[in-house]
Amino acid sequence: MSHDRKRRGERGFTLPELLVVLGILGLLAVLVVPRVVGFYSKAKVDTAKIQIEKFGGILDLYRLEVGSYPPQDDGLKALIEKPADAEAWNGPYIKNDDSLVDPWGEPYVYRFPGEHGEYDIYSLGADKKEGGDGEDQDIQSW
Repeated sequence: MSHDRKRRGERGFTLPELLVVLGILGLLAVLVVPRVVGFYSKAKVDTAKIQIEKFGGILDLYRLEVGSYPPQDDGLKALIEKPADAEAWNGPYIKNDDSLVDPWGEPYVYRFPGEHGEYDIYSLGADKKEGGDGEDQDIQSW
């Protein structure tokens, strides 16, 4: 019987052992979390760049089929819903409205005719203002 009691008393961790483990986990969190957040921010910028590049190819296909890029009034919605004056429209070219929204929840800006090319597509980034660096930078098609 004394042998069973001895075993029961040896089970578990002591308070100092738990505090050391929690301290190590806290230190790891302090070192790792900022790096993960940085990667997440960069991933959003990269996603916006890829989406804008994808729009370029889709708009070129639209122009080949319809004869011109979507008018300013129709915007990128013309890739999902047939505009009234697009006789040869063969869409939808994009599956849903969610594709027209940047990683920060704002619609991509489409301008036709463009100031920097035949058309302009851009996102204002996380700060939703022109200019900025990092995640706040503008992502543009030109």
